[in-house]
Amino acid sequence: MNDIRSFASFSDLRAALSVLPGPDAPAAEAAQAREPQLTKPPGSLGRLEQIAEWLATWQGRHPASLDNVCVRVFAGNHGVVAKGVSAYPAEVTVQMVGNFEAGGAAINQLCKAAGAELKVAALDLDQPTADFTEGPAMAEDEFLAAFNVGMASVPDDCDLLGIGEMGIGNTSAAAAICLALYGGEATDWTGPGTGVSGDALNAKARIVAEGVHRHEDAGGDGLEILRRLGGRELAAMAGAIVAARLNRVPLLLDGYVTSAAAAALHAAQPSALDHCLAAHVSAEPAHRQLLVKLGKPALLDFGMRLGEASGAALAIGLVRSALACHTGMATFAEAGVSDKD
Repeated sequence: MNDIRSFASFSDLRAALSVLPGPDAPAAEAAQAREPQLTKPPGSLGRLEQIAEWLATWQGRHPASLDNVCVRVFAGNHGVVAKGVSAYPAEVTVQMVGNFEAGGAAINQLCKAAGAELKVAALDLDQPTADFTEGPAMAEDEFLAAFNVGMASVPDDCDLLGIGEMGIGNTSAAAAICLALYGGEATDWTGPGTGVSGDALNAKARIVAEGVHRHEDAGGDGLEILRRLGGRELAAMAGAIVAARLNRVPLLLDGYVTSAAAAALHAAQPSALDHCLAAHVSAEPAHRQLLVKLGKPALLDFGMRLGEASGAALAIGLVRSALACHTGMATFAEAGVSDKD
């Protein structure tokens, strides 16, 4: 485990990103050695075989375990909501956090079904970030405070982490981050979010373009782009991703907004997401092309667009199934079954 719990400056964070721990070769080799011995044709379990190896590789042990699976949802409010980018008011963020805490949301049910511990972190919901069309969404100290909340949310003994978000207006932030990182047109990255369409969707795309234009001097600096165009919940998710890497916790990314936060880290350090899998591809149109940019094929494609880590929680079952097959199946020798010639 790594003792780093927080960062006091961007320079410290950048330094940490440059020396992230890599994959555990002995654990990977042990998984690779066991897989061909199992009573099945080679490759017949497809991506389940890859997931089992990924789990061992990033936990740094073989066999891997899933005794403590965690899901973390981060909530934040965005000043750009005042421009009318969402079909819902910012108050809904607070109301949904209350629903999470009362156990009434979809994520509560999915975590119960997956055997995962759920915790929600609400980040200064009464103080939305600044409108990114008028200036940076967050000052550096605000960004780092939210980032460090995400860092602290990852338990030392977590075996697998799923992360997601809740924040009215945050698909606009995600679209702005993607436009700033990858270029194109604002319409390429801007989708309906909570349900805007027609003229409202066109206006949303214009606001995204306006915000990115205002911060062109950030260049391709992923951390600066995340600070200027993102939100506290996106910064916190980035912090959770880094903490998971430092503590050797494999991680499942949720939907478009989560992937946008991850993309900022990927821009800052291309290997920063090596311990992550994309749990699903959401119905938010730009998510599919973002995952292509990240080189992260999704595990599930269910047409979901809820956020709140719902896709990540659903994918936990796949990871559990992959581990069960890898550790529980008999080998050819144990079962007395003839292997191929």
